[in-house]
Order: sequence, then C-alpha cells, then structure tokens
Amino acid sequence: MHFLLVLLSLLIALVAASPTYAGPNIATETFFVSTSDPQIKLYVRNKHSADRRDFSPDKVVLFVHGATYPSETAFDIDLPGGSWMDYMVERGFDTYLVDVRGYGGSTRPAAMDAPADQNAPFATTADAVKDVGAAVDFILKRRNIDKLNLVGWSWGTTLMAGFTAGNNDKVVKLALYAPLWIIKEPPPISGKGAYRSVNREMARQRGLRGIPEAQREEISPQSWFDKWWAENLATDPVGAKQNPPVLRAPNGVIKDIADFWGKGEPTYDPAKIRVPTLLILAEWDQDTPLYMAQEIFGKLVNTPYKRHVVLSEGTHAIALEKNRLSLISQVQAFLEEKP
Repeated sequence: MHFLLVLLSLLIALVAASPTYAGPNIATETFFVSTSDPQIKLYVRNKHSADRRDFSPDKVVLFVHGATYPSETAFDIDLPGGSWMDYMVERGFDTYLVDVRGYGGSTRPAAMDAPADQNAPFATTADAVKDVGAAVDFILKRRNIDKLNLVGWSWGTTLMAGFTAGNNDKVVKLALYAPLWIIKEPPPISGKGAYRSVNREMARQRGLRGIPEAQREEISPQSWFDKWWAENLATDPVGAKQNPPVLRAPNGVIKDIADFWGKGEPTYDPAKIRVPTLLILAEWDQDTPLYMAQEIFGKLVNTPYKRHVVLSEGTHAIALEKNRLSLISQVQAFLEEKP
C-alpha cells in the first residue's frame, strides 16, 4: 500500500510539472516571471507545437492586453474560429501572452484588497512597459533568441510601442490593434483610487458601442459575451465573489489619461520606432477612434515599412466579434510577410 501511495504521488507531481495540451499537438505552459519589484510576479502563458522547441525570432510573438481585461480572455479564448494563440501555433509560431501587474494571473498588490479609495492608482503605463520588458527578456532567454514580435491591444499598444521605441534591437515586428493616442473626448472608462470594478452590464454596454442596434446580436452574440465574461471573472476570484460579481482593474491607466493623453501628451515617440509596424482597427471603434491610428501612422517616420488597416463591421473588441478572423488573419499576414 505504501508503495502504491508513493507511486501515485510521483505520478501526480509529474502531471503537475508537465505541459498541458490545448488541442492537437499544442502544448501550453505557464510561468511566473520576476520583475524589478520582488513582490510582483507576472503571469506568462506559452502555447507552441508540442514537438518543437526551437523557433526563429520571426516566429515568436508576445501579446499584451488593454486597460481593463487580461490577456487570456482576448488572445486565448475559444470562440468560433478558435483561440488566436492556437491559430498562430498551427501556423508555426511560438506564442506568449503576459498580464501586467494587477491584471489576470499576475500579482495583485495589497492595495486591491482594500477599498479602492484608500490607495493611489497603480500600474501606470511606465510600470507596465517595464513589465513587458521583463516578459520579453524572459522569452528571449528561454528560447535563446535576440528578438521577437509584439502585439498589443488598446492601452497595450502604448506598452508595446513604448517598449519598442526604447528597444528596437529586441523587436522583429510590431502590431498595434486599436492603437491609443491623444484623447479628444472623454474616454469610455473612468475610476478613482487604486482600482475600478466592472460589472457584467457595464462590460456588455461598452462592448456594444458603435454597433448598429439591428446588428448587435449578429456582430456580438450574447452567447459569445457570456462565455467571455465568465472567463474574465475566473481570473479574479475576489471580484467574482462580490454581489454583483465584478472584474477589478488597476487605475494606473486612468491616472495616465489625466496626466498625458488627456493633455495632448503621448507616452512614447513614434519616430523612435524603427521596425515594421502595423496599425489595425475596426470601423466602429469608439474607444480608440480612427484619428488616433491616422495620427500615429503619420509620425512613424523611421519604420522600414508600415501598414494601416481598417476592418469593416467591427468595434474596439472585434477580436471577440463575428469578424474576429479578419483581424487575426491580417495580423498573421503582416507577421509572415517577408521584407
């Protein structure tokens, strides 16, 4: 009996230490990456072909989320058409996502355990750029490569672009989905204190912005939203236990709206980006309207080449909508394009 118990314990330990498999020949691994702050660990998820370990720099990509929701519910959610990460793995890519501090599976500082108004905002753009850098360095060392591709969504575009502007030597290509720039009208998010709480109705109404009423169910099916919302709550067990359940998000981005974008001051200089760059968004995007991408595009004066793509029938969250594969395939084509 003792021998069987020991054997069982060894088998359980082996399973816990081994990669999990998300689909045919796709391995999933998770890591907690150290940062310059010893109290902060970053959640990093990797998906790759189960029988490959060697990837060239142009086949490695890192995703990062926007201001409110974690990376996994945008880039690794199994909506019709499949997970974006799986889509890339099936095309030979080694894919990673990261949650910056306070989001998803990464460390949530103690300030998030207290009422929001008792602490100052945290996870500013400057802090989050450093988190992206920690994730990049981890991946480069792990795969023994010198550079990789970056993909950011919304606020995440300021993180990826900001990192690239100071580290062009570590980036192959840069893809900015729904790029954020100077704000001319009040933004669709607000909050005071260390963090803000988003409930189901708030999330749904924000997601429907811009969609003609007659097309809402077609473009953003309720069943898709329900699955996405449930997966968001799963990343925040504390918020999920509240009544009503909420997803909590750091307010560093709100501070930066007041200190930078709302005052006409960007957080990075596009002219310092010297790698191929894609700007892509959907026509109904009201969170990061078309003028933002147009202004950035004009300032990208030192890229070897640049693309500006506008997709039809989609909003800021087209990655979660009917035409999501239009976004995914366009980004894929850009990353695969040879100079």
